[in-house]
This record gives sequence, C-alpha cells and structure tokens, in this order.
Amino acid sequence: MKPFTIACPTGHLAFTPLEKESFLAGCRLSPYAIVAYAGSCDIGPRPLRADRHVSLEVHQRHDLEIMLLEARRLGVPMIVGSASDTGTDRGVDQFVGLLRAIAAEHRLAPFRPAAIYSEQKIEDLLDRLARGARIEGLDGRPDADASTLRRTSRVVAVMNAEPIRRAPREGAEVVIAGRASDCALFAAPLLQAGFSPAIAYYTGKLMECASFACEPYMGKETILGTVEGESVRVRAMHPAQRCTPASLASHAVYERTDPLREHVAGGWIDMSACCYERVDEKSTRASGAVFHPTPTIKVELEGAGRIGERRLVIVGVRDPQTIARIDDAIAWARGKVVERFGPEGEGYRLFYHRYGRDAVMKELDPDPPAASHELGIVVEAVHDDARIAEEIAALAARNLFYARLSGTKGTVGAAALMSDEILIREPGYEWTLNHVIEVEDVMELVRIRQLVIDGRAGEGR
Repeated sequence: MKPFTIACPTGHLAFTPLEKESFLAGCRLSPYAIVAYAGSCDIGPRPLRADRHVSLEVHQRHDLEIMLLEARRLGVPMIVGSASDTGTDRGVDQFVGLLRAIAAEHRLAPFRPAAIYSEQKIEDLLDRLARGARIEGLDGRPDADASTLRRTSRVVAVMNAEPIRRAPREGAEVVIAGRASDCALFAAPLLQAGFSPAIAYYTGKLMECASFACEPYMGKETILGTVEGESVRVRAMHPAQRCTPASLASHAVYERTDPLREHVAGGWIDMSACCYERVDEKSTRASGAVFHPTPTIKVELEGAGRIGERRLVIVGVRDPQTIARIDDAIAWARGKVVERFGPEGEGYRLFYHRYGRDAVMKELDPDPPAASHELGIVVEAVHDDARIAEEIAALAARNLFYARLSGTKGTVGAAALMSDEILIREPGYEWTLNHVIEVEDVMELVRIRQLVIDGRAGEGR
C-alpha cells in the first residue's frame, strides 16, 4: 500500500482565517486529500441552540475558497466536517451555498459535492425513548428522559468515519458533513484507501488541530500527515515551525478526560503504547495505536436548550479590603436578591464571574492568586421574564457597593461600574445532552445528499 498524505490547513475552519502561504506550500507537495473540521462544542451551547455560526461568514468563505480551488486544481477530495461551527442542517446547507458562490465566481468546471446531515428531530428521539432506547449520560450525567428531551431545542449526532467515506464511494469529490468526530474526517479517506482503523483514527487525533501539534505555538498554519503502514509522519509547513516528539505527543493527549483514549462510534483508540520519533528538523513519526471495536455502536448526541433571558452588569473592584473579602461581598449582594426572589434555581440563575481571580476555571482553578490588584466582576442574571432578569442583575451588581463587611469604615472606592446600564444580551442557553444512544448502524442517524455544482453555468443542483 503506497503512502497517503493529507493536508490540514486549520484546526477550526474560519474561527479566524487560515494562513494561506503555508497551505499553498503544503499543496505543492501534492497531498491526496485536504481535510479540516469547522466546528466544536468548545464554543458553548448558544450557537447550537440558536442555530447560528460564530465564525464570520466572510472568514468561512475565505477558507472554503482557498481550500476548494486547490482541491479542484489537484483533483483530490476535500472534506469539511461539523459545518458552520455546530454541524446543524442549516450549517451544511450554508457551506454548500458558499461552494456554489465560489464555483460561480471562479467558473469552476462541474464537480460533485455531498452534503451529510446529522441533525436529529426531538420527536424521533422521544419515540426511540418510548420504545425502550437508553440515552446514556456521559461524564457522570444522568441518562436523558423525556423531560430532558423536551427542554432541548436542537440535537446533532456525532458521526464516525463511515458516512464520510461512503459519500465519495457514491461519487462525491467534496464532502460537507454535519457534526462529526474530529478524527473521523481524517480517518475516512485513509479507511477508504485500505488503512487500518487504528492508524486512520489515530492520524485524525494527531492532525485535527493542524499547527497546534507543532512548535513554537502558531495557529491556522498547515501540516501534512503522511501515513505508511501503521505509522504517520506529521510535518509542519510554516518555515518557522517544526513537529517534534514532544509537540506531537502533547497534542495526542489534548482535551481528553482520559488522555490515552479516543472514542468514536463503534470503538476507541488506545494510545498507551504509542511511540514518537524525530524524522528530521520539520517532522515526527508516530506509531503504536491500537483500535478496539466495541460490541455495540453508541453515537454521541449533543443537545442544547434555552434557559431564559440574560442580562449583564460589569463591575470593577480596586479597593484592597473589598478584594480580600470579595466572597463576603458577593454573598451579601446575592442575599439581597434571595430576599426578593427566593433561592436561586427557583425561576432564575445568577452568576458572578470574577476576572482577576478565578473567572475562567472557577472552582477547578488549581492555583488562584492569593491577592489581586484589581477585579473585574461580570454579573450575569437569567430569567424567563426579561424585566425580572434586569432587576436581578441590577440588585446583584449594585449591592456590591453596599456590602456590610466588618471593619469597613466607608464606601469610597469599594466598587465601580464600567457603565450604569444593564446590558441586554442574547438569551441564556445550556447543554442539555452530552449523551450516547445505541444504534444498529451509524447510518441510521445521517442522511447523504449528492449534488452537482457547475460554476460555468452559475448554478448547482
């Protein structure tokens, strides 16, 4: 079996634009496929529930245009998954529309894209549940019941490589997929070329974030992965980057509860015996992954729902005494809200995000600062009624000025408002589903639509 090379230009298509020069340099080495994913759950539940992309469409077109023109020039497959940030049906159709516009502008010869949809209907999931299906919670979450599904507005199923490899077998030259496992996008062409699931999915795990697997740190630069047998050689394409054993191994354990396992529908990759060896100044070879098929196929479901209207107030604290006792000050302010609206959770939610201490990691922060020079506190209130959300936000923020802390002799400098207005934000959303459901065939939860786009005619079908 001859070596197979994949080019990956970005770790999240269009979140910011890809860097063109290193991509073109990679394409000059004639890869057999161009692959990138375009979505993530890292961006939170809002884009899924609202069915809106957070990557600007001008950047989406920028990245798709560069990739499509090179893929058509080289005559190689182009695969993009988790379209438009969340992989909803709307996102897939939006990306197909962008392909049509790009093809028409450049008068591209006819080519065949496939659109793969993985959004699920709530009614269908309720029906599965009623027929005895288990929707199993991940990471300690309880199993989903009917009430969980009813407060869920939108659900996507996370596909493995099978739908993505099936589309080209049916004639597709470009694949735009809905929500997919990141590594499945890379595994699909490798599996189709005859490589094992172990090296196919492992290559995807190493390549999914493009130049994040290299050093020094740079985003949006292209890498090449060349698979031969049961090993993959990963090469940095930016002149100032290199792929080292340390950078590649560290990326392999990136963003996982268990750093040595990568799960997909139908199995998991065991990376506990993997080996990383330097090939040259720019490249590292990785090997040793083992794929364990599971006796059943469980497909991950991601779902989100609305929890209410949201209001924000931004408060700054400079007074060292207040900073030292900020938990007491917040408890006082929170107590005034409870006096008026009852315990939190009974119709409203209230958050104090303390930037300068532990706003990012909250209670998981292993080493919050012992003392801060300044704190920026973002007060966030959520309630079904926008007027009540506004009142809760005002009470929760403004009472920071009046917190009764022992030893405090005056209010001067206790806190400062960035602005006295209550900021109106988009509604609050939550993840309702991070679960798996057992299926007989992963294709049960996807739909493939084969298309033709003819840029010379100015239209596609």
